[in-house]
Amino acid sequence: MSVGVVMLVHNALGRAEQVARHWSAAGCPLVIHADASVPPTAFKTFQKSLSDLPDVHFSKRYRCEWGTWGIVAASQRSAELMLDEFPEVRHVYLASGSCLPLRPVQELIDYLAARPQTDFIESATTADVPWTIGGLDAERFTLRFPFSWRKRRYLFDRYVAFQRKIGMKRRIPGGLVPHMGSQWWCLTRQTLSAILTDPKRAAHDRYFSKVWIPDESYFQTLARQYSRQIESRSLTLSKFDYQGKPHIFYDDHLQLLRRSDCFVARKIWPQANRLYDAFLTDEASAMKRAEPNPAKIDRIFSKAVERRTRGRPGLYMQSRFPVETRGNGLTSAKYSVFQGFSDLFDNFEPWLARVTGARVHGHLFAPDRADFAEGASVVNGALCDSAALRDYNPRAFLTSLIWNTRGERQCFQFGPRDNQDINWAISKDPNAQISVILGAWAVPLFQSNANFADIRQEAALLQQIESKHLEILRSTWVKARVRIWSMAEFIEAPMEPLQTIIDEIGPQQQRGLSEVPQMVDLNGFGQFLQNLKNQGMHPYLMGNFPVGHDQPEATTGARKPYLVR
Repeated sequence: MSVGVVMLVHNALGRAEQVARHWSAAGCPLVIHADASVPPTAFKTFQKSLSDLPDVHFSKRYRCEWGTWGIVAASQRSAELMLDEFPEVRHVYLASGSCLPLRPVQELIDYLAARPQTDFIESATTADVPWTIGGLDAERFTLRFPFSWRKRRYLFDRYVAFQRKIGMKRRIPGGLVPHMGSQWWCLTRQTLSAILTDPKRAAHDRYFSKVWIPDESYFQTLARQYSRQIESRSLTLSKFDYQGKPHIFYDDHLQLLRRSDCFVARKIWPQANRLYDAFLTDEASAMKRAEPNPAKIDRIFSKAVERRTRGRPGLYMQSRFPVETRGNGLTSAKYSVFQGFSDLFDNFEPWLARVTGARVHGHLFAPDRADFAEGASVVNGALCDSAALRDYNPRAFLTSLIWNTRGERQCFQFGPRDNQDINWAISKDPNAQISVILGAWAVPLFQSNANFADIRQEAALLQQIESKHLEILRSTWVKARVRIWSMAEFIEAPMEPLQTIIDEIGPQQQRGLSEVPQMVDLNGFGQFLQNLKNQGMHPYLMGNFPVGHDQPEATTGARKPYLVR
């Protein structure tokens, strides 16, 4: 027994002729339906080009607009002609003009001959279908859709809203349970003839003619009424993107299509010469025999959809600047932010660079300029140290810096004197490691020779800024890894937090730190804080410093360092 092919054609008629000849050469009779929108002259030329093939027939033409009844009507009429003209046909395979056989047609014939009672049609109830796009699943069977979704979208949407408002629900013909699936099926003669000669066909056609996208539900529903054995899958490889639009296969998809082991694939780009040359060949050049397994390439399509919808972490493209809630992360790699360390330690940046091998910047968000590592004025990606350019979009500045230096850990200093517009962005970034010594901003004030009234005023402002930053860091929205110490707590045992930070940034240390940065001289710092209190400014963030507190000489070596995991 042979396999008959119903081919729905609407464009690229030259490629459709080429594929039709390939089917015919393998002994498959064809019934071709050309969309009524094809110009008469083009259709006559196409019809004449295949006139030398005796087993090729053309059916009555219908206008086949997407989502409308015309596609089902064309499939019905073509299938009826196939069953009438070719009584030896056992299976009818529905294909389009953009479908391309990937394996020798004889393999498909043998495959179906070994399964004479099996219908291959994707058929699932609306509750089990996860791929519906546009918010209409069960409603496509209970509402009416007389307007074209593509050409008369406004009327389509308004009429759907009106039906919902008045609570309209259509009655589903008795005995039918709506099913959905791919329109590209392969049905047995018995099942197809039973559908087409059903005494209730007129009622079924009236009902489905007002269903949305009936070509994905008409045969899928009725096949459940008559089929002896259904395999709910299509033998045609067709993939759709997140918007429900079909993937188009190009020349560079050649190896991907070979790996699928499928019999037929759609949708093929008409100019994909390499694909047509590779697959419309003799059996020796075609793919090996194997069970069709499109799941082998599903992972690639899933990755493509994820890349298209989410992008790459830390990469913003001109064509897609993501909404914050839809973004795929602020940055592309982990980085570290230090607040107060450069105030408390001399030469902290060069020491951290030596110990960790990371690139350690100064205050990137300082008011006057971006203090890049080693005093550079321009870094990777042509990022310059201009404060005006940086402050135009601080978030994009940080994102670009991390993206342009991928493979190298970035560290920078931050404090209440810096631009605070970046606070929330860093705090909600899972790639950020934030280490804060509260109140360390007071050390430069302690070391300055400024007028004490000015010092008091600046101290009050800096404490207010840091207090607001602290609220952000303790927010429930924070995703960064945050460590916070008061200054008094930190200087009691600085080796422990330093060791923890270094272990996370750099390679694992076999022993404790052999080199530590030099802490600034804090003798008299307690009295300085008391003086601020005496002036009416309460410096509470740095912890409790007694008035007579002097920095212990052995602070950095009194306790044995240990690792905090």
